[in-house]
Amino acid sequence: MTETYRAIEFSEYGDSSVLGVAERPVPSPGPGQVRISVRAASVNPIDWKIRSGKAFPAKFPAIPGGDVAGVVDAVGEGVTEFAVGDEVLGSATGGGYAEVVLAEAAAITAKPAEVSWEQAAAIPGVTKTAYRALALLDLEKGETLVVDGAAGGVGTVAVQLAVHRGLTVIGTASETNHEYLRSLGAIPVVYGDGLADRVRAAAPGEVHAALDASGRGSLPALIELTGGTERVITIAAPDAADHGVRFTGGSPSEDVPGALADGTRLVADGQLQLPVARTYPLAEAGAAQDESEAGHVRGKLILLP
Repeated sequence: MTETYRAIEFSEYGDSSVLGVAERPVPSPGPGQVRISVRAASVNPIDWKIRSGKAFPAKFPAIPGGDVAGVVDAVGEGVTEFAVGDEVLGSATGGGYAEVVLAEAAAITAKPAEVSWEQAAAIPGVTKTAYRALALLDLEKGETLVVDGAAGGVGTVAVQLAVHRGLTVIGTASETNHEYLRSLGAIPVVYGDGLADRVRAAAPGEVHAALDASGRGSLPALIELTGGTERVITIAAPDAADHGVRFTGGSPSEDVPGALADGTRLVADGQLQLPVARTYPLAEAGAAQDESEAGHVRGKLILLP
């Protein structure tokens, strides 16, 4: 009998009820790839957006997700950086909600012993996205940045990186998350109608750039605050083009070299906080996606195969 592994699949667009557990044959890694026995996988908003048909098209049957942490249990031809038994984290090829995944060796990095499996799975996507967004905004020490959706995964990382680089950061979130944002070094304000006025009141002076990490209608206010679209970026707004705002969705050409390894080192050293909001068994991936879609999650949601 062929050895199999469990994965979460969907074969049509819809709500979380289209997700189900499936058995798949264990794959062999190709050239430049490793096979990973997954210990934890991260849930990101893009996962339920693809599942619902609101983002990139899926090839059915599809396995959601991409961010994983686990142990290398096989290596493909030409892989010299990793060996069987190595603990790693990074981006899977073909979906991460699974007990076993393949990954390009170039898309993973070593997991430090100081980092838990849950934390490790939380690192890849949000860290690479935050590094990329800040690089595209071309920020300089002393400037002021607004992060809309600052208490989420990408927002949490972007706020800390920006503060560490000497920027003034104004972060939007619900009031329940304001003390959390203060602990990260941001000036908190409530999101929603009237945002521009609240930002001006919180930090008088020029707003130089803005990152929309929530996709909940803030672009007009962010454009008003920065005086144009040149230094406004969104990772979440589906109507970005309507406002003339750049959408960054993770093109490899935009990635910052070394971002994954650097962000992982900062987490291991305690210089970057990346809290885990909740963990779910793999079979409850639908409930995890529902929580992500409802919003207001502080930190990351993690699946444990």
